[in-house]
Amino acid sequence: MNRDFTLQQIADGLTKTVLNASDKDLEGFQRILEETLKVREAHKDLHKLVQSYTNSSIQRS
Repeated sequence: MNRDFTLQQIADGLTKTVLNASDKDLEGFQRILEETLKVREAHKDLHKLVQSYTNSSIQRS
């Protein structure tokens, strides 16, 4: 079953989980957040590259 969560639902669930987490769990969670931010930035960069390529292709036509 595929379920989409809102950011608010995730934040509400995380609050309880983080308060009861071990140091090891928190370190793992921090690594996940760091990698997620890298993916987010890479997605933004890719989007800019695609837009730039599309705009330059249109101008050459």
